[in-house]
Amino acid sequence: MRHGWQIVAPLAAALGWTTPAMADDPLRSWNDSEAKAAIVSFVEKVVSEDSPTFVPETERIATFDNDGTLWSEQPFYFQLAFALDRVKALSNEHPEWKEREPFASVLKGDIKAVLAGGEHALLELVMATHAGTTTDDFSRTVTEWIASAQHPKTGKRYTAMVYQPMLELLAYLRANGFKTYIVSGGGIEFMRPWAEQVYGVPPEQVVGSSIKTKFEMREGKPALVRLPEINFIDDKEGKPVGINQHIGRKPIAAFGNSDGDLQMLQWTCSGDRTAFCLYVHHTDSDREWAYDRKSSIGRLDKGLDEAAAKGWTVVDMKNDWKRVFPDGP
Repeated sequence: MRHGWQIVAPLAAALGWTTPAMADDPLRSWNDSEAKAAIVSFVEKVVSEDSPTFVPETERIATFDNDGTLWSEQPFYFQLAFALDRVKALSNEHPEWKEREPFASVLKGDIKAVLAGGEHALLELVMATHAGTTTDDFSRTVTEWIASAQHPKTGKRYTAMVYQPMLELLAYLRANGFKTYIVSGGGIEFMRPWAEQVYGVPPEQVVGSSIKTKFEMREGKPALVRLPEINFIDDKEGKPVGINQHIGRKPIAAFGNSDGDLQMLQWTCSGDRTAFCLYVHHTDSDREWAYDRKSSIGRLDKGLDEAAAKGWTVVDMKNDWKRVFPDGP
């Protein structure tokens, strides 16, 4: 049985990862910490046919949250940034927005006031900017935005704010026969247009929140039209439900960063079989952000307690990662 790093070497070469150490270490952006050792130990236990904990390749399912787990989520979720930009782009078609909240605050650039409106205000923004178009038109809009939009603080494109260690982890798992899924509270049709290019996760392996759609004929052509109605919220208790509905297999590995992922990790690591649960703990205020129990975005409170009680792996971003972003030191 070959080790994981021996299997992943050809993939690394194909992706242009040419550092000499790569052949020996597919997780090259991880420090040699307990978290890294736990990942490698788990993978080797489930892929070795001689191991009593061997898992057939068809059952090697790994689920990943997106916001805060695969890319940054501060100072607010990136899909909200998309919605804010869409309000500005559509404002000429809606002159009433200048006097109507939360749209008026968006147009004034008062993001604090927008966030103060709570879930109701955010839902109104999403419905106004995400519904009414066909699924094809929405996909094109997202693709154009993600190709050029920049983060308000770093000035980087949002797709440059993915975590290099997690990209390596995705590749490492896939090289060892895992099928990797994104299971996020974010919109499923917001993530699908770019997830394969950025993460190597195809659209059919993305699970997320959704709004209702309907089939209709437009100008003699069939189309799926997005409606201003919630269909499913893939967050907290919804994540195991979404996994069951979309995947149909219980994961043997789950990765998250917040209390919104807690139920997914609880479900994955329940029972007698071998399973692996990991939390990304944001501890690096210099290279990214430091936040956990009291954060309004990506709060990690109950999850930290559960991880300590259950023996789950917790990644200390500051100490466990050599670098955070692909273009970082």
